[in-house]
Amino acid sequence: MKCGIVGLPNVGKSTLFNCLSNAKAQSANFPFCTIEPNVGVVNVPDPRLEELEKLVHPERVVPATVDIVDIAGLVRGASKGEGLGNQFLANIRETNAIIHVLRCFDDGNITHVDGSIDPVRDKQTIDMELCLKDLETLGKRLDKERKAAKVGNREAQAAVAVLERVEAALEDCRSVRSLSFSEEERELIAPLQLLTDKPILYVCNVDEASAVSGNAYVEAVREAVRDEEAEVLVLAAAAEADIAELETYDERQMFLAEMGLEEPGVSRLIRSAYKLLRLQTYFTAGPKEVKAWTVPVGATASQAAGVIHTDFEKGFIRAEVIKYEDYIALGSEVKVKEAGKMHVEGKEYIVQDGDIMHFRFNV
Repeated sequence: MKCGIVGLPNVGKSTLFNCLSNAKAQSANFPFCTIEPNVGVVNVPDPRLEELEKLVHPERVVPATVDIVDIAGLVRGASKGEGLGNQFLANIRETNAIIHVLRCFDDGNITHVDGSIDPVRDKQTIDMELCLKDLETLGKRLDKERKAAKVGNREAQAAVAVLERVEAALEDCRSVRSLSFSEEERELIAPLQLLTDKPILYVCNVDEASAVSGNAYVEAVREAVRDEEAEVLVLAAAAEADIAELETYDERQMFLAEMGLEEPGVSRLIRSAYKLLRLQTYFTAGPKEVKAWTVPVGATASQAAGVIHTDFEKGFIRAEVIKYEDYIALGSEVKVKEAGKMHVEGKEYIVQDGDIMHFRFNV
């Protein structure tokens, strides 16, 4: 599951990605590694891991991760192949969600491709290119379904009705994610991997003085995306880069305090990206390791077991589940059992974020 960072040139994408690549500097427990030049595997900051570590004293702690992809800057005409358009759009198609960075700061030393600062206009530029590319993708499928519909194929006729509704929205430069679909309609749309159907998070890159409360540019963005049900996150990428370069935890905390922040903006961004991908965490806790495991929201106990090893899922017998809050309150697995707070669940149990799980299986 990957999140792609997108935006126009010179809006702060690379600075932001470099901050993420220095996530190691934010906390010694959350290192960062690069698997290729433009893809980062970023560990998800989670205070619950630290609390479990204090109680369990494991040999190691392993956090959950999320993949962040730094995608080349887009220019007008990308849908027609201008600039790095084809590469840009292909890279977005391979991601599961979008982090759209918008420039919300003034700086005469950093040029803007359009000559002035207007994040709403910048958003519309990228929206237009994504809609145009989606229309191209949709057109091929629509032609096929229309031909089948003409000879009386009822499934094709139903598909045409749905696809034409999507086409009308795209022609009006409205994203597919803003439309409502039934489960059957969603099954028809999903295989197309439409760019504007991907969940999105808007990151307003501001100056240091605006890092806490934002500015007029941010308010304009919030108004522009009001109907999209998308999160707007305010972050000062340049200041985050300075924080990441500081050597000690105390220095970083002092810098954050001077800015009026409790934690680095990149930590909030990583957690938001994780949530955007509809992912959640369950834990395993023992003397060898405390580990955060990633599963989709709605995953069953047997599916969660399969994340550890396929044999766990094949031979699943039961899951022993402790709520994180109960573990912290009572202080140990033994005390949780004594208090009757450990639950035995079957393979269809829906995993909840923060569950501490132990699986019994037989293969």
